[in-house]
Amino acid sequence: MIFIFVTVLIDILAFGLIIPVLPHLVEEFAGGDTGTAVMWVGLFGMVFSAVQFVFSPIQGALSDRFGRRPVILISCFGLGVDFIFMALANTLPWLFVGRVISGITAASFSIANAYIADVVAPADRARSYGMLGAAFGLGFIIGPVAGGLLGDIDLRAPFWAASALALANFLYGYFVLPESLPPERRSPKFDWAHANPVGSVLMIRRYPQVFGLAAVILLDNLAHYVFPTVFVLFAAYRYDWGTKEVGYVLALVGICTALVQAGLTGRIVKAIGERRALLVGQACGLAGFLVYAFAPTGAWFLAGIPVMAFWGLANPAVQALATARVGPDEQGRLQGAFMSLGSLSGVFAPMIFATVFASAINPALGVDFPGAPFLLSALIVAVAGWVSHRSTRPG
Repeated sequence: MIFIFVTVLIDILAFGLIIPVLPHLVEEFAGGDTGTAVMWVGLFGMVFSAVQFVFSPIQGALSDRFGRRPVILISCFGLGVDFIFMALANTLPWLFVGRVISGITAASFSIANAYIADVVAPADRARSYGMLGAAFGLGFIIGPVAGGLLGDIDLRAPFWAASALALANFLYGYFVLPESLPPERRSPKFDWAHANPVGSVLMIRRYPQVFGLAAVILLDNLAHYVFPTVFVLFAAYRYDWGTKEVGYVLALVGICTALVQAGLTGRIVKAIGERRALLVGQACGLAGFLVYAFAPTGAWFLAGIPVMAFWGLANPAVQALATARVGPDEQGRLQGAFMSLGSLSGVFAPMIFATVFASAINPALGVDFPGAPFLLSALIVAVAGWVSHRSTRPG
């Protein structure tokens, strides 16, 4: 757990560095027009997710056949090289190519989930997945703040720093990270039937309860895409927050997330069970998105962050419920399938949220409701909560 925690932490630090600046870099290439920029950001997100939808199950199947470690190492090295490529990009099309490469190489998160399933007993997995969520939180405490400060100096500086972190992660993994899947527990062959996205999702159908949980993964990921798609430009438009302010806000998100994931998830799951933790998490996600949608000031928006942090109970509970129902030689494919579903939602979500946001601030339409994308996410989480309740009922 310590090894994989550090691996994920360094990776999320790298991604966190570029979050406050990537939309503004796109905006700069788009001539400073926010509406045009958000549509490009939506297109970037859509293509990134489409590429992940195709490649995630391949990476998961490769990790089942050859082990988790080599797939993680390739992912870290590829991301390091790609961040250099994006730092040097001087047009939107070249930046677009960089996002495609990121989608191909970003496998470490799903493989980390499979890694946990390899080394942690089913009864303790919710707590361990919570610790993995805490790594995300810690990464968001430091990464966006550093990215915002570096971006204030030069919009490309965070990309260079992200590259250094990703390549450092490769070296860390090469010299320190042990293999979690011994040869005797690996899949006997690389199976193309399960390595394609359709085959990997169909694999889930063999487990009826897992299939319901997969729908929850799809919906929650769909709702979550509002953040990478519109948050930075929303914050600038609604509250006049720059890269530094966005970095500080994301750091607060990271602190709250880390406190919930590392300090509370294991205790809450132990006290009320995985099913109830899942339902409580969905209720908090719904409440948080409603606060974000209607917050009249930045202070009100900040008040929603601690509430939204408890949405983080949902994913560890889903992962614990699902991995307990799948054999050790299919954990990588399960995580690849889950990541494919998340990516599938990302094929549609960025353009949906971008279009909703652009329309909601378009003077020609006579409306000015920048919180509209968050209201849409609230509705999606409400459906996810209903599916969570239906798919986890006893009997």
